[in-house]
Amino acid sequence: MEKKPSFFRRPGVQTVLASIICAILGILVGFLILLAMNPSHAVEGMTAILRNFLKYDQSSTTLMYYFGSTLVKAVPLILCSEAILFAYKAGLFNIGVAGQYTVGIMASLYTSIALGWSWWLCILAAIAAGALWGFISGFFKAVFNVNEVIAGIMMNWIGLYLTNIVLGSKKVMDQSTSKTYNILSKNPDALLPSFLANVFGHNQYMTIALPVTVIVAIILLVVLNKTTFGYELRATGHNKEAARYAGMNATRNVILTLVISGGIAGFAASMFYLTGIEQYTLASSVPGMGFNGIAVAFLGGLHPIGAIVAGLFIEYLTMGGQYLDTNYFNPQVADLMVAIIIYLCGFVLFFKHLMNKGKAKALTNVNAETEENTTTDEKDKEV
Repeated sequence: MEKKPSFFRRPGVQTVLASIICAILGILVGFLILLAMNPSHAVEGMTAILRNFLKYDQSSTTLMYYFGSTLVKAVPLILCSEAILFAYKAGLFNIGVAGQYTVGIMASLYTSIALGWSWWLCILAAIAAGALWGFISGFFKAVFNVNEVIAGIMMNWIGLYLTNIVLGSKKVMDQSTSKTYNILSKNPDALLPSFLANVFGHNQYMTIALPVTVIVAIILLVVLNKTTFGYELRATGHNKEAARYAGMNATRNVILTLVISGGIAGFAASMFYLTGIEQYTLASSVPGMGFNGIAVAFLGGLHPIGAIVAGLFIEYLTMGGQYLDTNYFNPQVADLMVAIIIYLCGFVLFFKHLMNKGKAKALTNVNAETEENTTTDEKDKEV
C-alpha cells in the first residue's frame, strides 16, 4: 500500500507555502526600498501600506465601506487571472487578456450609455466582445500556427485603439471631462443589481459581481478537473498532435479555449464598469489588469480559488499606497512593491522545486537501492 505524503509534501500545501514566501519576500524588498528612500519613516510607511484602511479611529461602518470597495476593485483582477489560468491549464499563454478586457469595457459602456441596454444585455455584449477577440487569436493559433502570445499582443493594441475611437464619441464620452458619462445619470437600468450593500457600509458599488466571481471560479475548477471537456482541453494544450491522434478535435479545442478565456476577460470588464465605480478615459496603453492577472494567477498557484485570495492580496497592497505620507514617500512605492511581488511570482514553481528536491533525492536513493537488491537476488538464484 502506497504511503500518503506528509502534510508539507502535498502539492496544494506546497503551492500555498511558495506563494506566501513570494509575498513575504516582496514585502521585505519593499521595506528595504523604503529604508533607502527615508530610513527614519520606513516603518511608518510600511505600516501605512499594510494597515491600509484598517484604522482604529474609524467606525465599523466606514471600515466595511472601504473593505467593500476593495472587494469591488479586486473583482476584475480576479476574473482576469481566472481567464489566464484557464488558458494556461489548456497549454496556452493568453497574454491577450488585456485586449479582451479592453473590448469588454468598450462593449459594456457603449451598450449601456449609447444604446440604453439593460445590465444583463450589457454583460452579454461584453462577453461576446472578449470572446470574439479570443477567437481571432485562437483561429490564428489553430489554423496558421501563429504563436498566441504574438497574436494576443497585436490584438491588445488593436482593441485599445478601437475602444478609444468608440468610447471617444459624443454619445458615450463627456467632452468637458474627457470621461465617459456616469451610467447612473444616463441609464440606471444598466447598473448591476446590488448585493449586501447595507452590510458593507451602504456601499452603492457592492453588486452581484462579488458572488458571481466566486461562482465562476468554482465552475472553472469543476470544468477543468471533473469533466471530459476539461480533460480534452488540457490534453490538446499539452500535445496537440497526440490529442488529434486520440480522436480529439485539436483545432476546435484550441480556438474554444481562447474563446472561453476571452469571454471571461470581457465579463471581468462588465463586472467592474457596470457597478459605476469608475469611468473610462482615453488611454495610451492597455489596462494593466490583464497583465497583473498573470501574476495573480501564478501567485494563486494556478488554482481558481487560490486566484481569489491572491487577487484580494494584490489589490489590498495596491490600495495601501494611497495612505503613504506624501511628505516622505511617493505613493507609487506601493505599486513598486506589487511589481516586485509580481516578479517574484515567477519563482513559485522554483520554490516548489526546492521543497521537493530532498524528496526527489530520497526517491532516487530508494530506487537505486531497490535495483541493487533485485540484481543481488537474481545472482543468488543463478548460483
